Amino acid sequence: MSVETIEKRSTVRKHAPRYRVLLHNDDFNTMEYVVQTLVKTVPGLTQPQAVSIMMEAHTNGMALVITCAQEHAEFYCETLRRHGLSSSIEPDD
Repeated sequence: MSVETIEKRSTVRKHAPRYRVLLHNDDFNTMEYVVQTLVKTVPGLTQPQAVSIMMEAHTNGMALVITCAQEHAEFYCETLRRHGLSSSIEPDD
């Protein structure tokens, strides 16, 4: 009889690099418009969360909107820009 050895494979999943979508303060858009745009743009973002993000950007000059995969981050950033908001992405270290 021959003995077969079964190799156990350990699969290590690499997570896709994550990116932060940042909202920058501006002097053009109303606070209400920024909140409405955030709620429309980012799925699952509630109005209170959007208000908090807007206030942080207003107070500190910049706020974290969401951390996600690069493709999604680029989409959200571009969508915010198309609505006249200042946005950028950066790698999440």
